[in-house]
Formats: sequence, C-alpha cells, structure tokens
Amino acid sequence: MSKYIETDRRANLVGSFWMVAAMAAFAVEDVFVKAASKTLPVGQILILFGLGGAFVFACVAIWNQQCLFTSDVVSRPMRLRVLFEILGRLFYVLAIALTPLSVATVILQATPIVVVAGAALVFGETVGWRRWIAILVGLAGVMMIVRPGMDRFSLLSVLAVLGMLGFAGRDLTSRAAPLTLSASVLGLYGFLAVVAAGALYSIWDATPFAWPTVQTTLLLLGAVTFGVVAYFGLMKAMRSGEVSAVTPFRYSRMLFGIAFGMILFDEQLSVSMLTGCGLIVVSGLFLLWRNPRNVRSVGQSIAME
Repeated sequence: MSKYIETDRRANLVGSFWMVAAMAAFAVEDVFVKAASKTLPVGQILILFGLGGAFVFACVAIWNQQCLFTSDVVSRPMRLRVLFEILGRLFYVLAIALTPLSVATVILQATPIVVVAGAALVFGETVGWRRWIAILVGLAGVMMIVRPGMDRFSLLSVLAVLGMLGFAGRDLTSRAAPLTLSASVLGLYGFLAVVAAGALYSIWDATPFAWPTVQTTLLLLGAVTFGVVAYFGLMKAMRSGEVSAVTPFRYSRMLFGIAFGMILFDEQLSVSMLTGCGLIVVSGLFLLWRNPRNVRSVGQSIAME
C-alpha cells in the first residue's frame, strides 16, 4: 500500500511541476503578445498568432493520423465553442494590449468560478449555498479589481472581464463537445477561431496592414512557441497526477503575470487589486475542494486554454 501511495505522490509532484511550467509559459506568451502590440495592430497579431498555432496542431493531428474534419466539427456545441473562443481571444488580447498585464491575468483566473456558476445555470448541476457564496466572493474580487464607479475606473478594464466570460463560455461548451474530437483537433479549431477573431476585428478597426519588423516577427514566433509549449505542458500535467492535486497550481499563472507586469512593464499593484486577487484564489480553491466533479471539469477546461 505504501508503495502505491509513494507512486501517487511522485506522480502528483511531477504533474504539479508541469502545471507550474505550463502557467509560466502562458504568462510568457502574454508578454510576447503585449510587446508585439506596441508595433503591430491587434487584428494582425490575432491572425498571425492563430495561423501559427493552427499549423502546429494540424501537424500534430496529422502525425497522429487523426482526421482534421468530420461532421462533429460543425456540431452545435462546436459552433458555440468557436463563437466563445472568438470572443474570449479577441477581448483578452485587447486587454493585454491596452491594460496592465497583471490586471488582465488576475481577472482571467476567475474563469473557473464562472464555469461552476454556468454549469449550474446551463447544465442544471447542483450547487449548494456554500459554493454560491464562494462564487459571489470570487466575483466580488473581480469587481474590486475593475472598481466600477471609482475614480480610477477605466472602461478598458472591462475588456479583460469580457475575455474571461468568453473563455468561460468556451470551457462550458467544451464539456458538450463530441468526445470523438481529440485535443489536437480541438486545439486546431481553437486557433482557427483566433484567426477569425483577428479578421473580424481588422475589418471593424479598418487599420491598414503593417509589415511586421524582424523584432515583431520574433515576438510572434515566441508567442506561438510558448503557447504551444504551454498547451502540451497542460496535457502532461493532467496526465501525470491526480487532477485534484494538480489543478490548484493553475493559479501560479497569476504570480507570473503580476511579476512580469511589474518587472517588464513597470506596473504598480494596489491594495484593492491584491485583495481582489486573494478573493479570487480563495473562492476558486474552495470550489475545487468542495466538489471533485468540478475539479475534473476545471481540469478538462484549462487544457483548452
């Protein structure tokens, strides 16, 4: 028995390491995107980033002899998933480009909280009063960061909230997606949705096409590389240890995002932001602890991040 316990602990340790590594890679991806937005329109960034990621996942799917297109790809859950992916990616990249990286990263961590609330409202899952209180506490944390009605409130901060809601909708529809679609195929169409988001925003924004400089091209290649590495790191994390042990380490992304924002972009932290950050983390961990099924759901959804 002790041998099995020791094996589980080792697997959880390995899984936790991969989760932290994946969150660090996601944070570096955000840094590259924010840096590229200084010289390249957001629409173009989305298009080029999406094409790069889609190419990688298409190659992986072909390598594994997986069909890139089936009738399940155009099923209703997948159509909704693509729609939410477009909304989430568009508004989150806009938030990264136009608002402090630390703020956008922290607000994104409220996604699992909204997913649990959405599961109760959409799928009819039972959510007790304790978890509803935790959900409200987490949302209160978001409000403390956004600070509507205060002097320092900016409508731009709503971009991160809209991006978070888009990702929450994507994660909910991912639960209803056909099981015949592999993670690589879902990744492929997720990045194609990023291309669509970029194209739609470029048409609306009507910004002239700008040839990326060598530096901007390297930044975009870095974003794609770290985005793909982060995705596969998540896969490795979810398959190495117990989901309930590995998933809480997703909040390490918040620490990386705050650190990069302060070091690279001279961002400042406020008391309200730190308090809101704490409320989001505490409520999210409580929701994971209260219901193992939610732990599995969140674990599956963050693999699509």
